[in-house]
Amino acid sequence: MEKTIYIRMRNRVQVKPEEILLLKDIAQIIASETIYQDLTVLEVKRVSPKDHIHIIDVMKVIHFITAIYPDYEVQAIGPAQTIIEVIYKKKGMSIPFFILVWILLFFGAALTIMNFHEDVSMQTVHKRLYFIMTGKEVEKPLLFQIPYSIGIGVGMILFFNHVFKKRLNEEPSPLEVEMFNYQQSLDQYVILYENKESVKHIDDD
Repeated sequence: MEKTIYIRMRNRVQVKPEEILLLKDIAQIIASETIYQDLTVLEVKRVSPKDHIHIIDVMKVIHFITAIYPDYEVQAIGPAQTIIEVIYKKKGMSIPFFILVWILLFFGAALTIMNFHEDVSMQTVHKRLYFIMTGKEVEKPLLFQIPYSIGIGVGMILFFNHVFKKRLNEEPSPLEVEMFNYQQSLDQYVILYENKESVKHIDDD
């Protein structure tokens, strides 16, 4: 144990441009107390302002550590790469652009709901239900339409598990799960693409 260094690469790390990445930033470390503090502050990479996504492979990290501590054995556990994502300062959204996006989303969602209701003849269903319950035929069965309209809004809030920025509970919403799956697929693609480029450069040499 005293001559063994265990590292576990982190999946994704967000950094600022020109930030210096230390070993503790990209990996969890287990080592003897005599070298642990020195390991954590080892400078692995300086983020270039031109970088957006960068991949740090565990083999490079092992080579880097063993070059400094040749008497130690390095064992890697977990992910084989860490994705370094450079976060740049976001520009604030202008009010006209925000209003335009809001209008497009509002009317797009409204048209989608109306087209769906037209396809399934929702108004006819409401009329039929109203006639079954009251024995009267009406053109606008508001007794069903008003609660139904309110229920759509409440149902959307429960489905997405958010009221503006506030979460209703700790369970992830279906949208968050889909975004997580999308991020996982994107990370996998970036890793495979980076490895492909690295092999190509080696072959060219």
